[in-house]
Amino acid sequence: MALERETVELLVQAVKICHFGNDRLGLHNREWMVLRFLSRANRFSRTPSAVAALTGTTRATASQIVKILEAKSYLARRPSKRDGRSTTLVVTSQGEKLLALHDPLNGLLDAITSLIPEECLRLRDSLGKILNRIDTADRQPAVGACRDCMFLAETGIKRPSHGRARTNMELRCRLHRALIPAGEVDLLCTTFVRATATGREPA
Repeated sequence: MALERETVELLVQAVKICHFGNDRLGLHNREWMVLRFLSRANRFSRTPSAVAALTGTTRATASQIVKILEAKSYLARRPSKRDGRSTTLVVTSQGEKLLALHDPLNGLLDAITSLIPEECLRLRDSLGKILNRIDTADRQPAVGACRDCMFLAETGIKRPSHGRARTNMELRCRLHRALIPAGEVDLLCTTFVRATATGREPA
């Protein structure tokens, strides 16, 4: 168990680097986490309810976090294209600049970037396996990219082409019942459920 315990202790040290007691540039851990998430969230997860799910808080607390980020011009609300009654949270250019220059995770990101791609890939996959094996009873809802989610499915669409029917493959989220452009498969979602080793269910 010596190797396993040493690995856990190294993970704890890495986590400590990502968290701090006092605020940085007027933001606390949760505000940094929300800003960081929204900069990579897909269109289904840029909402106050998704922020509440991410942080494991009530809608009221999540709303306060959003208001702090709005007051500092790091976040803006836009009318939702999917539902006119709701709003979409958008990271502003000022917010993106803050993340690029001052995100507390930048040091850890630089260290991981220094790994060769094969090492980085093994580290990512190993951490994913660890998270999947931890008892989820007391964990916050999982967050992950569409490409690894069980709800992502390939759908064959037949279209006529020069007198013959041609099948084009499209990506679709079975949970939200929406098409997923190829450029969005790496974005994060709070309704994420990791696909099993046996693959995804058919659409």
